[in-house]
Amino acid sequence: MPSPATVIHEFLAAHRADAERFLAALVKFPSDNPPGDCAPHAEHAATLLEAMGLAVERHPVPAEAVKANGMVSCVNLVVRAKFGGGDGPAIALNAHGDVVPPGQGWTADPYGAEVRHGVMYGRGVAVSKSDFATYAFALRALEAAAAAGARLDGTVELHFTYDEEVGGAIGPVWLLRRGISRPDFAISAGFSHGIATAHNGCLHLEVEVTGRSGHAAEPEQGIDALEAANGILADLYTLRRTYAAVRSATPGIGSPTLVVGLIHGGINTNVVPDKVTFRIDRRIIPEEVPAEVEATLTRRICESGAKWPGVIVKVTRILLAMPLVPIPGQERLVAVITRHGSALAGEPLRPHGVPIYTDARHYTAAGIPTVLYGAGPRTLVEANGHRADEKLALDDLHLATEVVALALADLLAAR
Repeated sequence: MPSPATVIHEFLAAHRADAERFLAALVKFPSDNPPGDCAPHAEHAATLLEAMGLAVERHPVPAEAVKANGMVSCVNLVVRAKFGGGDGPAIALNAHGDVVPPGQGWTADPYGAEVRHGVMYGRGVAVSKSDFATYAFALRALEAAAAAGARLDGTVELHFTYDEEVGGAIGPVWLLRRGISRPDFAISAGFSHGIATAHNGCLHLEVEVTGRSGHAAEPEQGIDALEAANGILADLYTLRRTYAAVRSATPGIGSPTLVVGLIHGGINTNVVPDKVTFRIDRRIIPEEVPAEVEATLTRRICESGAKWPGVIVKVTRILLAMPLVPIPGQERLVAVITRHGSALAGEPLRPHGVPIYTDARHYTAAGIPTVLYGAGPRTLVEANGHRADEKLALDDLHLATEVVALALADLLAAR
């Protein structure tokens, strides 16, 4: 009887073109969020998975919850495969099918899945439609190993969700809180040449600065909200410069960051602005306490606004995403992925942190040991993630698929 590793390798080698066609079909079907009308893509993906022989559960999210999360439609997909008696661990593989809009500057059709010199281009090809392919074909390879006689025991679940770009509350959180899934371990979408074991959290605040309108010919009759907002922004940028002195101990994660990414205000050119709003993105390193970060930043904003007589400042939380931090059990995932990934890549795979935030945090928050590992290069920048010409080297897709399949075989090996 051939070894499970041999069966997995031969199966995936024989199905390389199938995996690439599967990924291309997902990229060619838009699922931009916003606007977040993602149910059609979920149905498209479910149909493709069923054509591969996988049984797909469709879990539509109620309209009121979808609307509350700023989306139009959302359906979560779950695939379950039981091996042996099913008494071994349950392992969830999670990737998201919603993507940011393409934006400008592309040299390829964002929905074309064009391949140039072994590299596929398209929105979502790396983040993270690629891992629909990684995880689905890893599962199929594992099933081939079981059919060839490999003694496996446990369950593998595919969690394909559609709200990562707006926080994950109606994706992984929805599945876990309703008991639709209760995995023992989770692997979330990541990249092929390293294992992410930690990531930043994120705080989004909206600041509303209210003054009083007045005629531009007599500006002293008004209270200039834009002038006050400018003063608050200046204080925030001064605060931002102090963050460089705070460094995370986690490799791959640097200092806290603060960006004002959106601003709106004013009535007309000849009117003193009566209201200005702006939004802040504050990244939280794993060593920080998110509640303290929010309280401190809110206090600083209000203190700055208080310098301006007659101005009212209101601060509203839009998002608070917790950092991903290691919990007991994560080391088992790290060990098996490191062993197989290092052997196949021909270089050491090292655990590290990433400065983004992902749905992986939701699994850890539920007490489920989680790492990020999937198809992609070494960094988000190399993949052009969230930028023009997002890309994926197809060799990285196949590398990650085999690593995940072998890691699953180890974790489910009957004892």
